[in-house]
Amino acid sequence: MKKNKLSAENLDLYFGEKQILKNINIAFPANQVTSLIGPSGCGKSTLLRSFNRMHDLSPDAKIKGKLMLDELDLYDKKISVTDIRRRIGMVFQKPNPLPKSIYDNLAYSLKIHNYPKNEIPDLIEQALRESFLWDEVKDELKKPAVKLSGGQQQRLCIARTVVLRPEVILMDEPCSALDPISTKKIEELILKLKEDFTIVIVTHNMQQAQRISEKVAFMYLGELVEYDTCDTIFNHPNNELTQRYVGGHFG
Repeated sequence: MKKNKLSAENLDLYFGEKQILKNINIAFPANQVTSLIGPSGCGKSTLLRSFNRMHDLSPDAKIKGKLMLDELDLYDKKISVTDIRRRIGMVFQKPNPLPKSIYDNLAYSLKIHNYPKNEIPDLIEQALRESFLWDEVKDELKKPAVKLSGGQQQRLCIARTVVLRPEVILMDEPCSALDPISTKKIEELILKLKEDFTIVIVTHNMQQAQRISEKVAFMYLGELVEYDTCDTIFNHPNNELTQRYVGGHFG
């Protein structure tokens, strides 16, 4: 049995007076893909972003409960947020390459974290290979990243996350802006990356969740309704609400 890498215990999250997450208890196994599913506004992305302290940017956000990376309390005041975001990387819904070259998109992150200059080229090549992008861009590393296709830009953003060797990669609907061919490449990439990283992904695509996940969490109105193996959630759910959602009765 795989050990848990990331967890939330009795998590409540508020924006101002409005409670968005209600008593969430969940643990994500190491080196597996876990999908968060549920209708829009149910709290999936809010939960995802709580793990790498993205809500620190919202002055009215208030968090109660405990969030852990292994034995590390992610909201311990002594912990650097920069360090947390290096260990827990994030890939967003829309590709967001920096207005720099392909090479500099990755080098920028490494320089911020003071990686030795002589190691940077090899680390960049490794990340681009791991992101299934090296063969497509190895002769064009000085090309502006914004000139890449949407699917290539998203793989570059994944490479930019991977290059820092995080322990966890959070993905917030990484394929929602992509065509089916690019989506297939990202899914193949996710399945490969789980060998080295723990991955938690928010997706609205039920088929995608079934293709890539070992475990699936179904959320509704800020609550965790059911969390189990992919097979159980889609084929033998224990909760009637889960059954209705995965059966397409609402969404």
